[in-house]
Amino acid sequence: MKRSLYGLFFLLAAILLVLGACGKQEAEAPAKVEKETESKTETEKEKQKIGITQFVAHPSLDAATEGFKKALEDEGFKEGENVEYNFQNAQADMNNTQTIANNFVGDKVDLIFANATPSAVSALNATKDIPILFTSVTDPVGAGLVEAFDKPGSNITGTTDNHPEGTAKTIHFIIDEAGAKTIGVIYNAGEQNSEVQVAEVKKLAEAKGATIVEASVSTSAEVKQATESLVGRVDAIYVPTDNTVVSALESVISVADSEKLPLFVGELDSMKRGAVAASGFSYYDLGYQTGKMAAEILKGNKKPSDIPVELPSSLTLMINKKAAEQQGLEVKQDWEKIAEFYEGE
Repeated sequence: MKRSLYGLFFLLAAILLVLGACGKQEAEAPAKVEKETESKTETEKEKQKIGITQFVAHPSLDAATEGFKKALEDEGFKEGENVEYNFQNAQADMNNTQTIANNFVGDKVDLIFANATPSAVSALNATKDIPILFTSVTDPVGAGLVEAFDKPGSNITGTTDNHPEGTAKTIHFIIDEAGAKTIGVIYNAGEQNSEVQVAEVKKLAEAKGATIVEASVSTSAEVKQATESLVGRVDAIYVPTDNTVVSALESVISVADSEKLPLFVGELDSMKRGAVAASGFSYYDLGYQTGKMAAEILKGNKKPSDIPVELPSSLTLMINKKAAEQQGLEVKQDWEKIAEFYEGE
């Protein structure tokens, strides 16, 4: 009987120990979950949210976006670790640019990267508080983005793709070296950056006794027809850094090739796709410049108002030999003195 009581006592003690341990684990579990949640929340707070609004997809704008992200990565902002990107493509639709910008404001992003003039204008319309960095903008003053290059504004600054000598070099080459007297220009009159460039082209051409024939489009679907309308009326075609036309550049190239009509463009990426020549720079480098500026803002070292709008850091006249031959233009060896030859990649 005594031995039975001892056995019962030890059994009850064991049960109590087991119950106590379970209770302790249950009490500790919520604390552990709460600690993990708190830690996760702190990590998420450390991530900078950047909204990228790009007007349309084409090689130049795509390269600028890549350069922007690479510069931030080099400055310590690594995607997935301490920075989070929300990339949006407006598909060349002006209404989409405003919707995208408004959504970024609603999402309370830390910074907006606006790639091309329409996207930058919509971003500034949407917020006067969130920092905006723009690139691929031809005339930031004329577009109403900044008051002056050295006085960008309270929440916006960036880089322009309009090098003072870029367009002049190309137009002078078309007239002086390629011998064109009549130049067709294809552009979207709805893009403010294109209007500025066409006005400059007219002035440059008229000063040398050449004539400009305009072919305006409103969508990329109209580009081929506009190009065909120039056949027999012009000696050469020039396409500025117009996002609508550049996004459908293959339509222009196909007509230029079949009609032996030399095509010249406003930037190097389009030249590589099949145009004779361009005076330009790397849009990747331009985006990289913009990313370095953004890093200063995200680190808290500077405000947009402290950073002047920057020009492209370099300028090169480049000739595509294969395109020249395809479009009936004889390549002169002495062009080596004024330009670089593009041999393909």
